Amino acid sequence: MKILSTLPLLVSLALSAPGLAQSEEIGCVTTTWKLIGANHKVCVEAFKDAKVPGVTCHVSQARTGGVSGSLGLAQDPSQFSLACRQTGPISLPARLPESETIFSEDTSLVFKETRVVRMWDKANNTLVYVAISRKLIEGAPVNSISTVPVMPWGGH
Repeated sequence: MKILSTLPLLVSLALSAPGLAQSEEIGCVTTTWKLIGANHKVCVEAFKDAKVPGVTCHVSQARTGGVSGSLGLAQDPSQFSLACRQTGPISLPARLPESETIFSEDTSLVFKETRVVRMWDKANNTLVYVAISRKLIEGAPVNSISTVPVMPWGGH
């Protein structure tokens, strides 16, 4: 059973594109207690923007429990929230793409993912982060947005 519960993580690692941020789980809160299998919960993960030092994002996502969730076979609902903040001096690369995927995590065994895309709003000197839910066959309009104005940090 332990091997099956790590299957989504192994699939995610195998399919993740190089250069995408790796997340660190901060913690989870139970939303529904289940008699058999894992509880339904909302988990918070943190990740740094690999190409823009000084920015950290936190994403909360609903995770399905029960027997199918315990076995790694459940499809998590498209329910998430995103917050990105300046956590140090921001250093923009010389050629920052207008739009770039910086984080991706599977929310089902193969067919669904949560993706975070960074956009550059040059006119307002602001980084825009958009979290979306993507399905292999059918897209979903679920999204969340967070902005980080590029400003001096501390005495810099």
